[in-house]
Amino acid sequence: MYKRITTPLIEEKVKSLNVGDSVLISGIIYTARDAAHKRLVELLNKGRDLPIDVRNAIIYYVGPTPAKPGQPIGSAGPTTSYRMDPYAPSLLDIGLKGMIGKGSRSQKVIESIKKNRAVYFGAIGGAAALMGKCIKKAEIIAYKDLGSEAIRKLKVEELPALVVIDSKGNNLYEIGQNEYLKRN
Repeated sequence: MYKRITTPLIEEKVKSLNVGDSVLISGIIYTARDAAHKRLVELLNKGRDLPIDVRNAIIYYVGPTPAKPGQPIGSAGPTTSYRMDPYAPSLLDIGLKGMIGKGSRSQKVIESIKKNRAVYFGAIGGAAALMGKCIKKAEIIAYKDLGSEAIRKLKVEELPALVVIDSKGNNLYEIGQNEYLKRN
């Protein structure tokens, strides 16, 4: 059974999500990968405004392929999240509430997720075409020079994801591994 959530991702919604929950996300989310994250944190470090408001937002770690005629975007599968780990705590500290990607996160990011009551969603690697179909509108809003890694504002409908790390720091990767080791 899926939990349906709509952005903005306010704290009450985050608290209702538990590790292992399957979710369908609708509303506005943003894309950003490591090059964009680096620029965002550089702006923060200089005390400057960001080109997006990350408060109560979700950032999807994706570099989509070009759109086919009549479609807002091409394939949009998740990228490996650890490349954003040096930058994620700074964005979480200013109100980012959700991140979507694939793979594990550093202990520093997990601690920041707990401290800031945020959530990390896993998206299905290899399902890029399916993910792209959940994106109804896409527009580049910052760093166009980065090409596929530019920051985009996406309108999504029922984008599937899984709660991998919840706001309490429960981590599906650790839980799954421990359960496997207990059985074997």
